[in-house]
Parts: sequence; structure tokens; C-alpha cells
Amino acid sequence: MNETIRKIIIHPEASLRDAMKAIGDGEIGISLLVEKTTYKFLRTISDGDIRRALLNGLGLNNRVSTLGEVDSVFVDQFTSKKEVDSLFSNVIRIIPCLNKKKQVVDLYFCDTRKNLPVAKPYFDDEEIALVNECIVSGWVSSGGAFVTEFEELVTKQCSRKHAIACSSGTSALHLALLAIGVKGGDEVIVPTLSFIASANAVTYIGAKPVFVDSEMESWNIDPLKIEEAITSKTKAIMPVHLYGHPAKMDEINTIAHRHSLLVVEDAAEAQGAFYKDRPVGSLGHVATFSFFGNKVITTGEGGMIVTDDDEIASKARILRDHGMSPQKRYWHTELGFNYRMTNLQAAVGVAQMRKFDWIIQRKKKIADWYITNLDEKYGLTLPPNKNWADNVFWLFTILIDEERFGSSVSELAKVLLSNGIDTRPVFYPMHTQPIYANDHVRSFPCAERLNRMGLSLPSSPDLTYEDIKFTCEIIKNI
Repeated sequence: MNETIRKIIIHPEASLRDAMKAIGDGEIGISLLVEKTTYKFLRTISDGDIRRALLNGLGLNNRVSTLGEVDSVFVDQFTSKKEVDSLFSNVIRIIPCLNKKKQVVDLYFCDTRKNLPVAKPYFDDEEIALVNECIVSGWVSSGGAFVTEFEELVTKQCSRKHAIACSSGTSALHLALLAIGVKGGDEVIVPTLSFIASANAVTYIGAKPVFVDSEMESWNIDPLKIEEAITSKTKAIMPVHLYGHPAKMDEINTIAHRHSLLVVEDAAEAQGAFYKDRPVGSLGHVATFSFFGNKVITTGEGGMIVTDDDEIASKARILRDHGMSPQKRYWHTELGFNYRMTNLQAAVGVAQMRKFDWIIQRKKKIADWYITNLDEKYGLTLPPNKNWADNVFWLFTILIDEERFGSSVSELAKVLLSNGIDTRPVFYPMHTQPIYANDHVRSFPCAERLNRMGLSLPSSPDLTYEDIKFTCEIIKNI
């Protein structure tokens, strides 16, 4: 018996005064009437029950048994959460849970507070079934049919010839750069506004990330600024499709072709988005996805390299598996890594891909609800969705003009959090990060502005219209 239950238990010979004390001691608004010897549950008693008894002429010294019997709502230990939730009402906020002896062993509370994380995965019975299949079969490590199936599903989704599943989005970027021949001393052009992994993958090799500012139209790398960053050491350009909106790939590919550079798409945040009529991931020499827990689809951790180039794919597969020769097992032809995805992870990925279209449509529907309920005239800027792109709205991110809006970004985030609504700031530009600041002393005003003004709102696929409207009402009230 937990401490809360112990405090609020009373017996039939107790007085109304005793019941009031138990209600006060428990601090949850009820007491529990139980038989004295067996502790069998009889009924709940609320402070409202006692008030009504006093109005009907009873005194505080009357026994609680004089209140009479009522059909109090209770459940047993095997009642599902869905069934419990269906029993709550404006009157019933606490439900006792009984064991086989009809003794109270737990209390279920109706919590009306919101709890909206920025992003959480959507799972159903299919993920459980496929993971269970892995466990039953014993194929839980990097060998297994689900790895191959997951790779095949991703190639179809993004119209690529090869897919190489990896342990994370960062490892996928690292392998992709190595597979195209980036080496120590080379330079790779990277947008300064991105998650740190984009630059770190370059740095792991001993190459140098050269940062470029964003442009306000799409919030992505500014093609007009790329060319001035190219030097004789430049090997590749890494556009990042930020927050689900594609970068301007025609301009980027034209610049790359003119200077004989390779293009590595960092599509970690935009799987399912389109640039013109082509899916992201199909627009560079090689591309990578992330399947971290907050991404469009997830395997917990995980990533994928996609390409049409046979040599790049072969190189990436060898490096992913300790540099082992595909022709001779345990024969290592070069220094490689353990960047493999497990069959367990891939099983979750297969289940996620089977509902991929539904997840994408939900992300877009949530964005539509936000757009319907928010108004830019009050100092808000809604995320871009240009007519040459199809934004997947990984996170619905808004920009806040603090002077016009009347509140700072941080103040808005605090108010939302106090209402159970989580948010995230826009990434800090990498040229401001301590590990890169000394090498990149230039200012990048557009990226700095997006970071200063940006806030990402809850974007999980299972959000309801009521969740979005509730969030928007708080923003508008401020």
C-alpha cells in the first residue's frame, strides 16, 4: 500500500470529521472507505459528499456509514488504459484500482494538463510484431532480412539505385564523404545553419567545413554565396534541407558541375519532401537520411546512404563493415568502421516505411492546422513552402519578430512550457559554436537572424487539431 492510499483510508465507524482529515492529509480531494479487517473497498468519499451531508442535517461527529452506499467507480489491475480513460468525467477525476481481494492497490488520475513534446515517433502494433519476429528468429544484430528490406524500401521511396543502412545519420554522412573521396586537407562547403553533425562529419576526416550563410526564402544555404567560398581545396558541397524544406538544388548542382565538385545531400530532416518533381535524396551524387527518434521516420538511432553510383555504394558498404573484403570474410583491405544498422532497428524501419505515406500526410495536415490558426500580421513568420518545393514540415518552425509580437522567443517558450507544450530553438549557427568559432570569424547575418527569431513547435504525427488549436491560442493570447 503506497503512502497516499494509506493516508486516505478510513473505516465505517470513522466520523465525518475523520473523513475530512483524511481528505486533507491526502491532498487529492477524496478518502477511501474500506472494511476494517479485510480492507475491502466500499466507496470513495469526497469533500462534496461531506458538504452535502452537513447541509442535510448531519454533524461532523456522525459516522461515515450514515452517508449510505453509492456505486463508486473502480477498475481492476487488468483494465486497459483506454477503458480507464473512458470512465473519467467532469465529476470522476480519480479511480481506485482493486486487486482480486477488492483491496485498493493504486489510484488512476485524470490529468487534464497538456503534454506535447516537439517530436515523438508514431508506433503501432506493426513495429512490435516485426521486432518480436527478430527476437524469435534470433536475427538481432547487423545480419538479417529486415536490413535488406529496409534498404529496398528507402531506395524506392527516394528513386535511388543503392541504399546502405548505417548506425546513425552522422555515420552515414561520414561514410558518404569518405566514399566520394574526401580526405584530410580537403574543404567541404556546408551551410552554417544546420545541426552540428553536418560539419563534424567533415572534420572527422581531417577535412575543413567551410561555412556559407543561409537565404531567407527557403532558410537553406544561399547558392549566391557558395561560389565565393570555393577554393582550390574544395571537394564537395553539402546542402542541408533544413526543417523539411528542400534547398535550391538546380543552382547548387550547376555550381558544382561548373567547378567539378561533388554534391552530398544532407536530407536528415526532409525525407519525403520534393524539389520540383524529384524526391530529396535523389538530387546529388550521394545523399544521407537520419532515423533518430525525432525524425520523419525513426529506428531509434540509424541512418542511410543513397546513391546511383555503383562505386560509391560499394565503397560505403566496405567501410561500414570494418573495411572487410566482400569476397573474403575477415580479410580487411582498408581501415573501416562498425557503422552497421542492426536487424532490430531495421525491423522498426520497415514498419515505419509501411506507413510512410500516412506519416507524411499527417505532417502536412498538422502544418495546415498551424497555418489556419496563426496569423503572420502579428509579428510571426510561418515556415516556407515555395512553389518549386514540397515541404515535409519535419518541425513546424516559426520566426518571431519580438518587437511586433510583444514578447521574446525565450519568454514565449517559457509560457508554452508552463502549459505543457515543448519547443526547440532554431539551431545555433556552426560558426558561433565554440569548436568552430576560432576558425570562422565572419558573420553570417541571415543564419544568425533565423537562429535568433526561430522556435520549433510540436510536430508529432499523432497530434490532434485540438492540440494545435490549444498551442496557437496561447501564442495568439501572448
